[in-house]
Amino acid sequence: MKEKILASLKRLNIEEYFINITSYKSAQMFFIKKSLDTKRAENTISYNVNVFRSFEKAGKQMKGNSSVYIYSGMTDDEIDAAINRAYLAASFVNNPTYELMDPTENKFVTMESDLNDYSLEDCCEKTAEALFAEDNRSDVFINSAEVFAYENKVQLISSTGIDSGYVKRYISGEFVAQCKEPQDVETYKDFRYYTLDTEALKDKVRKTLDYTLERAKATEAPKAGKYRVIISDSYVGEVLGYYPGRAHVGYIYAKYSDYKIGQNIQALDADGEAAEIKGDKVSMRLLPAEPISGEGIWYKEREFMKEGELKTYHGGLRFSRYLGIEPVGDYYRYKVEPGSMSVEDMKKKPYLWVVNFSDFQMDDFTGHFGGEIRLAFLFDGEKVTPVTGGSINGSILESQTNMYLSKETQREADFEGPYAMMFEDVPVAGI
Repeated sequence: MKEKILASLKRLNIEEYFINITSYKSAQMFFIKKSLDTKRAENTISYNVNVFRSFEKAGKQMKGNSSVYIYSGMTDDEIDAAINRAYLAASFVNNPTYELMDPTENKFVTMESDLNDYSLEDCCEKTAEALFAEDNRSDVFINSAEVFAYENKVQLISSTGIDSGYVKRYISGEFVAQCKEPQDVETYKDFRYYTLDTEALKDKVRKTLDYTLERAKATEAPKAGKYRVIISDSYVGEVLGYYPGRAHVGYIYAKYSDYKIGQNIQALDADGEAAEIKGDKVSMRLLPAEPISGEGIWYKEREFMKEGELKTYHGGLRFSRYLGIEPVGDYYRYKVEPGSMSVEDMKKKPYLWVVNFSDFQMDDFTGHFGGEIRLAFLFDGEKVTPVTGGSINGSILESQTNMYLSKETQREADFEGPYAMMFEDVPVAGI
């Protein structure tokens, strides 16, 4: 099929293109409680062709692009027709012209992981074993689960001479914890790892079972007001993802963000004025999620923030070319240094610790974060009460100079960093 696509591009006189060939293998296990209900395996391949078209409009040089999927079994005429439609569509995309990536180094690499030491089915079985290791209680249990092990083989071919690729493995899945007394409640959790991180998964299951039991006991919402709010688990990564989101070249080019390299982006108040950081200073590194981007940019680990100071932008080829900076690719995986305060220290004063939201949102544009509280622990200075209902409406712009990160850490596929973070005076809508 690769040769057919290349022949079609030549017949159609298309001079600039990227071909992304991805073969997907997976092992899949589906459980009802602890019993294996279904086991499946998949092996598919996809061909994505991204074509570029240069033209002039109003005296300016433009370059549009459009992509199309080509499927095994398509005839030469069908391939020609599909690619030609994409090439026509590219003429309606009025982007200022820019140069595609030239090859810096053509190679094929395998991402390092202990998952490479086992078959995909073995990876699934070891993950399932860890998943159910903590499911040994009578009052709360896992009522269903799904476990997947994936292997992606990617080859990238371009008109500029790129011919590179990689092999990447990862584990993902989901489970539902259930508690029937004093009320019937369920908690959904998903997970994703690039290694056989069985201890992290066991810890996630243990906490989810504990929280589900507490959710069954919770009957009231917190009173409306402002609280010292603690959030933990995946929500920490979502909030701190605000910074890479605002430092994306698309935001910078469109002037949605005024971040500048060398600026202390954390030492700003809600009005954008310089302020003193009284809490923990954020230090963050960008981590590759794969070796090379779909635009032919090789990834590497990069320093992103150092004690609040911005060290680099990130993002794709087009906006980087427009800004005249090195294209480093889009990063969505990052590592944050732990903070100065333990979780126990965070809980020494009255707090509202939200451990589960019904729908958590972090807005990279406005800086607002929050959502409906599914389960939180309210400490009034004397006792801890599980609560449910109401919502929080925080702003990282109002809180970033006075937020604290925990010493304790967590690790997921796309985030490594503090387990919890604390904010002062966050508005909470309640009863």
